[in-house]
Amino acid sequence: MSETRLREEICRYGRSLFERGLTPGSSGNISLRLDDGGWLVTPTNASLGFLDPARISRLDEEGRLVSGDKPTKEIPLHSALYETRGSARAIVHLHSTHAVALTMLPEIDPRAVLPPMTPYYLMRAGETALVPYYRPGDPAVADAIRGLAGKYSSVLLANHGPVVGGESLEAAVFATEELEETAKLYLLLRNLNPRYLTPAQVEDLVKTFGLELPSHENREDHDHG
Repeated sequence: MSETRLREEICRYGRSLFERGLTPGSSGNISLRLDDGGWLVTPTNASLGFLDPARISRLDEEGRLVSGDKPTKEIPLHSALYETRGSARAIVHLHSTHAVALTMLPEIDPRAVLPPMTPYYLMRAGETALVPYYRPGDPAVADAIRGLAGKYSSVLLANHGPVVGGESLEAAVFATEELEETAKLYLLLRNLNPRYLTPAQVEDLVKTFGLELPSHENREDHDHG
């Protein structure tokens, strides 16, 4: 796909996310990794609902601005996920309400923020890690993401929002949406003792769809211990 088309795709998906209230105001950002190692990334203080393809920031492989507006200050978190998650070609970072709310709950397991509630959550987002709070743009968040060693394609930043990578922009957007809807389900069902997927059902999804789940990998390591 040409760079012109990719710029248009960023604007199209950004507007879709904005119009459905998933990233209000000028919050959230999107990046795409290009074949030459550079990136396209949404500018700082830009609403995802009103992006101009020509003003999207073009960065070289070292993260330096080549053309377009000044990029988002969240570059460190995008960079860290690209570095550690080799399959990621696009990253979506939002401030979506239910995902942010989830990060504030006391019972959340930072290694698996959500239980296995639906097959499509596992198929699209995998499992989700929780990273402690850092102020927006703090380079330390990159070290926290690197510390996950590329095991997760979806990460929640405490009191901030999701960061989700995908093999394409479409995949990253779909995974982000699935994460948000699953967070909403969790909040709706919290303290109601809902039925989650059983270990056998999760195992069936892993085998059928070739899912890479950190908890499954850890269990396999233990089983073969």
